[in-house]
Amino acid sequence: MSRYVYLGGDAALEDSRIVGLFDLDNTSWSWRTREFLSRAERDGRVKNAAEDLPRSFVLCADENVILAQPTAATLARRLDDQERT
Repeated sequence: MSRYVYLGGDAALEDSRIVGLFDLDNTSWSWRTREFLSRAERDGRVKNAAEDLPRSFVLCADENVILAQPTAATLARRLDDQERT
């Protein structure tokens, strides 16, 4: 059975496609993260699902990146809630 996690806006993602949830405030200071996100954007692999300033990003199994409005902690709770039901 497929379960989906709401990322904000009109975006939801199947939980099995999620590789990682990352907080932009805590990870964007690293040059490696900035380079990874820049390269993903240049390659057209970034989708912005945030209606305002994104707080987190989701790395997908297909190496796409989704910028999301909720924090990584909120998205992790949503994932956890999905697993409990």
